[in-house]
Amino acid sequence: MPLLGAHMSVAGGVSKALDRGKSIGCDTIQIFTRNNNRWVSKPIPPEEIQRFHEKVKETGIWPVFSHAAYLINLAGPEEGLWEKSIAAFLDELERAEALGLLGVVLHPGSHMGAGEEEGIRRIVAALDRCHEATEGYKTLTLLEVTAGTGAHLGYRFEQLAEIRARVRHPERVAFCFDTCHAFAAGYDFRTEEGYARVMEELDRTLGIENVRAFHLNDSKHPLGSRKDRHEHIGKGYIGLDGFRWLLNDPRFDTVPMVLETPKSKDMHEDVENLAVLRSLIRG
Repeated sequence: MPLLGAHMSVAGGVSKALDRGKSIGCDTIQIFTRNNNRWVSKPIPPEEIQRFHEKVKETGIWPVFSHAAYLINLAGPEEGLWEKSIAAFLDELERAEALGLLGVVLHPGSHMGAGEEEGIRRIVAALDRCHEATEGYKTLTLLEVTAGTGAHLGYRFEQLAEIRARVRHPERVAFCFDTCHAFAAGYDFRTEEGYARVMEELDRTLGIENVRAFHLNDSKHPLGSRKDRHEHIGKGYIGLDGFRWLLNDPRFDTVPMVLETPKSKDMHEDVENLAVLRSLIRG
């Protein structure tokens, strides 16, 4: 059975995210471990780290992974922002390791006009610095498939594969497949045949075993739009079948899958989306 959940708020402390996840029936969750729109955040207090570990045992929610702050751009050409991005991602890895998380989901970044090759070179150099500064860490860097908006990299499997192949420690790098992003980038998995083709291409380029997390989001825009706008499950251009094939693929039974769909404070939308997803699982 797939491990299903949603991105959870950490208001009041990271441990609170597990209580929120448990309250709506999550098997797994994604969190932010720091303010996602600031360069610097306060450290997580040691007692809160301890509470988090206790709550993992109490709720049974696992795996848990985090999403890196949106400001981080490891592909950028501007030296000052690149250095700030490296420092911020290093902090993300340190927080995730302290919490024992599976990994940190990272948008590869935007080359901002410098070109794809230069952007990839910058990402590789930045990841090498971060990984060498965190030698021995178990937390993974989870490069996310992107929609390819503007100059953003990661919208082709080949780009992600090249980054992993070129870093000094490829064992520290795995991937997060976002359904909305992949669809917006032109990967059509709405039919059984289309799903098989996309997964064959993914396996050939990235390796199925290296996909360690999923974001389950429908798309507000059509196939190949290169627009990153998430919609509720079955309410967008992907439709229910695109999720049906994925949820019934036994290769991903132990890979965490989380919603990043719009929601209000009471999380009723997450409850509804999780119910839709679970209704698609055979048997």
